[in-house]
Amino acid sequence: MKPEKRKEGTSVPAARDVGLRDSGLGFRPVLLSPCCRFNGILPIIMRGATRALRHVLYCSRIRGDHLCRLNGSRNVSTLRAAAVCSPSRPFAEKEINRYFCQTARSLSDSVASDSAGASADVGKSGPLIEYERRIASGELVDGDAFQVDTLRLLQRLYDQLIEHEDSCHLDRYKASQKAGRSRWLWSRLVPQSSYSPVKGLYLYGGVGTGKTMLMDLFYDQLPSNWRKRRRHFHDFMLHVHSRLQMHKGVADPLEVVAGEISDESILLCLDEFMVTDVADALILNRLFKHLFIKGIVLLSTSNRAPDNLYEGGLQRDLFLPFIDTLKERCVVHEIGSSTDYRKLTSAEQGFYFIGHDSARLKQKFLNLIGKETPRPQVVEVVMGRHLQVPLGANGCAYFPFVDLCDKPLGAADYLGLFEKFHTLALDGVPKFSVQNRSAAYRFVTLVDVMYENKARLLCTAETSPIELFEKIVTVAEAQRISPRSSSRSLKGDDLDLCVDNELGFAKERTISRLTEMNSREYLEHHESRLLGVAKQEVEENTDALLV
Repeated sequence: MKPEKRKEGTSVPAARDVGLRDSGLGFRPVLLSPCCRFNGILPIIMRGATRALRHVLYCSRIRGDHLCRLNGSRNVSTLRAAAVCSPSRPFAEKEINRYFCQTARSLSDSVASDSAGASADVGKSGPLIEYERRIASGELVDGDAFQVDTLRLLQRLYDQLIEHEDSCHLDRYKASQKAGRSRWLWSRLVPQSSYSPVKGLYLYGGVGTGKTMLMDLFYDQLPSNWRKRRRHFHDFMLHVHSRLQMHKGVADPLEVVAGEISDESILLCLDEFMVTDVADALILNRLFKHLFIKGIVLLSTSNRAPDNLYEGGLQRDLFLPFIDTLKERCVVHEIGSSTDYRKLTSAEQGFYFIGHDSARLKQKFLNLIGKETPRPQVVEVVMGRHLQVPLGANGCAYFPFVDLCDKPLGAADYLGLFEKFHTLALDGVPKFSVQNRSAAYRFVTLVDVMYENKARLLCTAETSPIELFEKIVTVAEAQRISPRSSSRSLKGDDLDLCVDNELGFAKERTISRLTEMNSREYLEHHESRLLGVAKQEVEENTDALLV
């Protein structure tokens, strides 16, 4: 029979958009409407088909060839009888039909419920709603009033973005339909200004107050089809500098990079906003002016208030306009809680060993890698650079402290390292003072990158996390320790004392994170993530064998 033709101007029945059609050889997927595809229906169909194939192949030992999906854009692994006369063919068709029918019924129910609730999303979803659900289910402990106040602001931002979804151009599919190649070229020949109608949010507060958790809670509730990106500030700036290298010779490379970022993401979530590098400080104002003009909405977290960013830094007068730009385009909110929730975990010794016990650390490292043999490895990082790993195996890397923090390495090297490894054994962490200030900065950055990547740390250290940084102080703390007067000499000063505002603030975050990273909860979560990754790899390998 010839396929039924549809007249122009008529709509396809809803049942055909979400169901499966009987073609005589069993049920097969029909072409879905864009709405259904964008709501994630197509992946569900594929998973249902894969389950059917696994079941039938296991029961009947039949091998199949490949059929094409109706629109011909992708090959989908579908079972077909090896021979028309095969006695197992009726059984195979029966099994496929049964599984596909079950999938079709579940899809129909899902689409019906989605359609019924599509108009009532605002106010019935979002970070505050999810937070209350997790509190009720026991997934989270009750937060304080400061967290709840912050969540109300995040909920308001969420509702405003939902309301202005079209004017903010958040939907990546609608944007891709409108922005063809000619429009892309025209927008660069004739630059257009389009500030977002929604202001962003800048959250700052002490360590362990839940800033990252609240940002993740907000980000996880956003629609999957939005143009959004969540990044650590270190990672974001490395990405910017890498793109600037690619556009050398352009009249204004920052504008080009801002255009590329805004094409990919309208909502930008940056965690741990901390400016310590003069190269970052000098470009931030121009970069974010271009980003805000192109409609970017910024949500960021930081330990510092905007007015205290890059305090005491080189050429700070050139950085100050960025603070005004930031406060103009973002609502600034302090999380005033004094509770460090990281320290409320069941802190244990974990893999943090005090003392110079290299043999014990090496044995723990060998236990974790199992039967694999550790050997030197090379990790590729950004812009063609490479990092030498002294020993590595089974996702675990072993470094002496001097090789990782006493050499001219930075966030780019550490990010590259933890793209390949999930566990670090670090031998010989010293106490920090004015004598090893640079190593202290690198260790702070290393812990930040590890925490962001949810990596596991094994280390030997000279003393406890708090005592590692007791010689690192801010200017205000130094004044309290050694008040100056005209009659007082410098003889009584502690010559090892390192007075550094940025490092003095950052040390609290590092101590807090080291405490959490050695808690039972953190280590158990790490193990569960590894098991989840291993399970996913097994499933992907199984799917590859079926194709």
